[in-house]
Amino acid sequence: MTTTRTTALIVGAGFGGIAMAIELRRAGIHDFVVLEKADDLGGVWRENTYPGSGCDVPSPLYSFSYARNLTWPRRYAGQRDIHAYVARTARRFGVLSHIRFGQEVTSAEFDESTAEWLVRTTDGTEFSARAFIPATGQLSRPAFPSIPGLESFGGTSFHSAEWDHDAELEGKRIAVIGTGASAIQFVPEIQPGARRLTVFQRSAQYILPKRDHAYKPWHQKAFRALPILQTLDRLGFWLYAEFAQQCLSKWRFFTPLFQRQTSRHLREKVTDPGLRYRLTPDYALGCKRVLFSNDYLPAVTKSNVDLMTDEITEVTPKGVRTADGTHHDADVLIYGTGFAALDLLAPMKIHGLDGRGLEQTWSEGARAHLGITVPGFPNLFLIYGPNTNLGGGSIIYMLESQARYVRDAVRILAEHPRRWLDVRPAAERDWDVEVQTRLARSVWTRCDSWYRNEHGRVVANWPGRTHEYRRRTRRVDLADFRVGAAG
Repeated sequence: MTTTRTTALIVGAGFGGIAMAIELRRAGIHDFVVLEKADDLGGVWRENTYPGSGCDVPSPLYSFSYARNLTWPRRYAGQRDIHAYVARTARRFGVLSHIRFGQEVTSAEFDESTAEWLVRTTDGTEFSARAFIPATGQLSRPAFPSIPGLESFGGTSFHSAEWDHDAELEGKRIAVIGTGASAIQFVPEIQPGARRLTVFQRSAQYILPKRDHAYKPWHQKAFRALPILQTLDRLGFWLYAEFAQQCLSKWRFFTPLFQRQTSRHLREKVTDPGLRYRLTPDYALGCKRVLFSNDYLPAVTKSNVDLMTDEITEVTPKGVRTADGTHHDADVLIYGTGFAALDLLAPMKIHGLDGRGLEQTWSEGARAHLGITVPGFPNLFLIYGPNTNLGGGSIIYMLESQARYVRDAVRILAEHPRRWLDVRPAAERDWDVEVQTRLARSVWTRCDSWYRNEHGRVVANWPGRTHEYRRRTRRVDLADFRVGAAG
């Protein structure tokens, strides 16, 4: 079998992979390949097609700084518009010709004798690359709850990230497990047509009103005529997001300001004291993801909706049973239970120096210098790696920072054939100690959430402002790396 040789191999054609590909092309590096397991690009915005799917970051900020969209239809864009934007941007910057669709990576092994990564896909195709750049993200694999009997359900069932658009929901008894970011978007959409909608809530969510509105033709005309107007719009959102990020990670004395907003929103939308009590969180604001919605709370007050807070003990062929012994009949079961965010890079098997597995290295949780490089895994660069997620703000800004840093590293490798860069354990350790120390003072250590693993370690989030992260990833510091040679 022929092995395709390339300077850089990117895995994933979502926002992260596209950002990386664009940076390489802008730097004059055209010898790279993007492997995408699906038949289209877009990542989470290709997969999450559930009713009401959209972004809770304002559109002007949820886009590349160098590829503004002056025709967003709404302040908060929906899934279709975001997916179209990603595709349009990939075409504009010449990325499409580099993408190989239907190629799912199964393994990657670093060969010290050649200073290259040998990457294999499910169909047996092999690639040899100087730089191996996984950009699969933290929110790419749907997670299902550990509840007995999941496979026994006799009706229609599916995860929100794998929405069954052929499923008949009209007039059906629908059970929804989970009340996270996806559920609060699709529940209001399916509620009107449901015969009965039973929502199973493990913990209440802090919900802020979504200050959404359509951009009128005059808005878009003004943006086209004076792009500085959208720049100012973006700047305003960015400054607010930086403030919110600091409040979550450091300035917790501002928390009551946000708490009052969520409490007022709950009081205005839910008049029943008993229901309002069940919808009131019992943990610190921001410890779990804060959600934005105008219609979720009104939806759960409707006469055909039941909000259940008792623990689910099992799924049966005909519905769901809770700890109080009640059986809730259902024709359709929808899982709004999020993603396996902490299983970064799974199910790929990745082996670095001396055949050491990344899974073994990360046995107590993923960690990486700048969220990008891991000791013992030369020329491996992560996009949207550990501790680079945000509690507030646009992940696109973080992805741009990472892509620019990795571009710098790939350029160094291209200029020095048969060399490899391996981040020094001390550099990674110092970074990790700093990040975890700062996180220990943040709100994210005050409850259990998908931000933390079973060891209590915050694996997902970055504890500072996005501007700080961009400054610290501005260029590769070779003092942080061991430089090795093939052979």
